[in-house]
Amino acid sequence: MDLLNFLKEMSVVAAVGVFAAVLMAYLRLPAVAGFLLAGALAGPHALALVDDPKTISTLAEIGVVLLLFTIGLEFSLARFARIWNMVIVGGGLQVGLTTVAVLVCALALGFNAAQGVFMGFVLAQSSTSIVLQNLSRRREVDAPHGRFIVGAQIFQDLCVVPMMLVIPLLAGVGQSDSSLGVDLAMALGKAALMVGAVVLLSRAIVPPIFERVAAARSREAFLMAVLVTCIGTAYLTSLAGLSLALGAFLSGLVIAGSPFGQRAMTDVLPLRDLFASLFFLSLGMYFDIRAILESPVVVVLVFGGILAGKSLVAALAAMAMRFPARVAVIGGIGMAQFSEMGFVLATLPQASGLVSAETFRILFAAGILTMFVTPLTMSFAPRFAAGAALLRPLERLLGTRGIAQQTHQDESMKDHVIVAGFGIAGRMLVRSLQATGIPFLVLELNAETVREARRRQVPAYYADVTSEESLQYAHIESARALVLMLNDPDAVKRAISSARRLAPSTPVYVRAHYLSDAMALGGLGANDIVTEEVEAGVELLARVLRDLGVPRNVITERVREEREQTQPSARKDTLPRRKLKNVAELDEMKIESFLVREDSFAHGRSLAAMQLRNRSGALVVAARRGGKLLEQVPADDKFSAGDTVYLAGPKASVARAISLLQTGQVEDVEPPASDAREPESGPDPTPRSDMVHVLPEKPSSPPAN
Repeated sequence: MDLLNFLKEMSVVAAVGVFAAVLMAYLRLPAVAGFLLAGALAGPHALALVDDPKTISTLAEIGVVLLLFTIGLEFSLARFARIWNMVIVGGGLQVGLTTVAVLVCALALGFNAAQGVFMGFVLAQSSTSIVLQNLSRRREVDAPHGRFIVGAQIFQDLCVVPMMLVIPLLAGVGQSDSSLGVDLAMALGKAALMVGAVVLLSRAIVPPIFERVAAARSREAFLMAVLVTCIGTAYLTSLAGLSLALGAFLSGLVIAGSPFGQRAMTDVLPLRDLFASLFFLSLGMYFDIRAILESPVVVVLVFGGILAGKSLVAALAAMAMRFPARVAVIGGIGMAQFSEMGFVLATLPQASGLVSAETFRILFAAGILTMFVTPLTMSFAPRFAAGAALLRPLERLLGTRGIAQQTHQDESMKDHVIVAGFGIAGRMLVRSLQATGIPFLVLELNAETVREARRRQVPAYYADVTSEESLQYAHIESARALVLMLNDPDAVKRAISSARRLAPSTPVYVRAHYLSDAMALGGLGANDIVTEEVEAGVELLARVLRDLGVPRNVITERVREEREQTQPSARKDTLPRRKLKNVAELDEMKIESFLVREDSFAHGRSLAAMQLRNRSGALVVAARRGGKLLEQVPADDKFSAGDTVYLAGPKASVARAISLLQTGQVEDVEPPASDAREPESGPDPTPRSDMVHVLPEKPSSPPAN
């Protein structure tokens, strides 16, 4: 390959990519769509700014290796554990049903079973980069459909390894059954060896090596070690007859499973977007406009089949997970596109003999179009109410309407509060309602959360609060209030609209994440909106000013002014009290204690008799006698053995007071060892405020006896 020509084509591709990404930003579309468009325009089938097949294949291979390395590095067992049911059940159903559906269609079109399974593997994957970017931009990652999509895509990532091992076997279909069985056994053996190797490397071999690299305190050396692990593992797997992409994915898993996974992710993070950009640019170059011009009907049919078929299959998988129809439709549409992992599987060297080049050309043309339109389809997904209505009969058949099976007591409930969402905020509200004896119902879309709440005797039901049917079952017409604490902004809007149609006089309270959402929600009919962004900002403002020593009345004025400019509050502004040692202006003050014994000078004497204040300069702030705290000590009250006296004042004054109490003499003595300021090592409990967050204050030193 000519180096100068390669650099020229790389610079052209990068320049077109920058222009397309900026254009997508103005159109409020993900940059990935811009990179696909840039690759398609710069590729050999359009403007031919890059026409060297070796350059394109090199870009694609580098992009695939680095992209799969970062995917493996980001794989989180903790996240897997949190949503394992979404991963195993939802993802398994989505991948399995999609593969079977594609197989059936392929057999009907004249392909053989091996080709059908291969195309099923390719189309079962969904684009993690595009979908997660859209969910994050729309703030829907924690919404019910967001949880389903993330869980299913984790399962898709897990399926990449076995699919890569099975595809060579599919390419060899036609050989004898005994030979196929041997190959299958070898593939399973390789998979087992790779899993064992990943565990061994991540637990025993990689940590000691990275400890020595990290000890050098060189960011460059650490980053180089990460890249060596990536490239070296990919190379070793290629020697074993496996793909470079698989090796890169496994190397990411190796580092992610070591104690250095988080640091590696932090250092690689700036390169991750570069890797992904490079990959999607190269993927766009495979888009052949001639496939559309020569076979427009076929491409349109494949394009529509991918969108409609994958949407339906994923929606059915979500329905089987007991998600309501609306959530299932949105989740299905969100997964209805070709993917980068599908491209990786389709371009494996072992897959070249499975499907003809013409089939690949049509599949890539239609698939890349689905990736490009995904941001638009996800934006319009919440408006596809007709699709949700079509799935309502199946929804009832699968029993996803938990609210319809209420207890006799809940069926007759009135003058109650409907709580939609049972996260931290929802549980806080429910505990307060229980404590005050106010009846309530909880509507929640997380089946595990509902089961846990029912075990705790909380009247929680699996239901979609955006549905008028659910609200009717919850008796909204006789409810005292509807409280919406949902992570899906669109669902909040739909719930307000449904509530207003059914019960115009029922107050609706909403928790919103951002102030920009508040005005829109108020226009829909919400009575009161609490914005997390504002409450957290006010709390941080007040606490920072408090710890900087700003007077309390000034803090109150600043909080009041900020609330007037953003959102008022019905609560009185309060702050946890400041501890004496945290007030910088009183840093020289000391609080110490003294135990009176029979041989102490203070035994049988009063403060007035000892003239402690005048002679030492310290002040007696309290005393403890017989287990009882005396907040005020009378000047003529005599001390007895066993009394504990609490002294306050400058360190030298406290030291003189202790000398007087013990010996009757006031001497210029050094403060006791306990007076030295100790390093503060950790947080201790702090009285809670009635604001949003509670930050711990530093621990106080224990009193010296």
